[in-house]
Amino acid sequence: MFGQEPSIAAKYALSVFKKKNDTLSKKNKINLLELGSGLGRDTKYFITESDLINITALDYSSEAIKNINQKKLDPERISTKVWDIRKRFPFKENSFDGCFSHMLYCMALTTKEIINLNKEVKRILKPGGINIFTVRHTGDGDFKNGLHIGEDLYQNDGFIVHFFSKKKIKEISDGFLIENINEFQEGKFPRKLFLVTLRKG
Repeated sequence: MFGQEPSIAAKYALSVFKKKNDTLSKKNKINLLELGSGLGRDTKYFITESDLINITALDYSSEAIKNINQKKLDPERISTKVWDIRKRFPFKENSFDGCFSHMLYCMALTTKEIINLNKEVKRILKPGGINIFTVRHTGDGDFKNGLHIGEDLYQNDGFIVHFFSKKKIKEISDGFLIENINEFQEGKFPRKLFLVTLRKG
């Protein structure tokens, strides 16, 4: 659906994590949790473009995880797991330096489920850890089109999307410092998105 090239968000995220590594120690690895990894286009990018990253990739789809495993990426630096992100993560507190997800938060999740998800991300991040995620925003052409599911969720062409305002991002980000909320576009439609960077205090 999204092609094989890495997302704009992944390229941005890698630059942020590299900078974080430089401020800590160039010998340190960044332990990164990727949520909703899909077929692994961003997973592959993180692994192949930098030897600084160790990545744990989660996805709800067993086929998606199978596809990532078939890419034969460095097994010492990547682990994969089928997981429903509405459940508590199977990781200890303060386990990861960063978390990344591209359009996971704007899937068919209620605001309450997203708040709980972000609480789990906060739990597993180390102090100072970074959470970078993207969401389609309320300026997107599909917002308020199609079938209204509830809240800010609309179904178009069989896909349910949760659209975000900056107010909603602040609502779900309790306990994080919002470093920036940038806007960008992706695809031919184009989809209009926020690129959000949060830091755990």
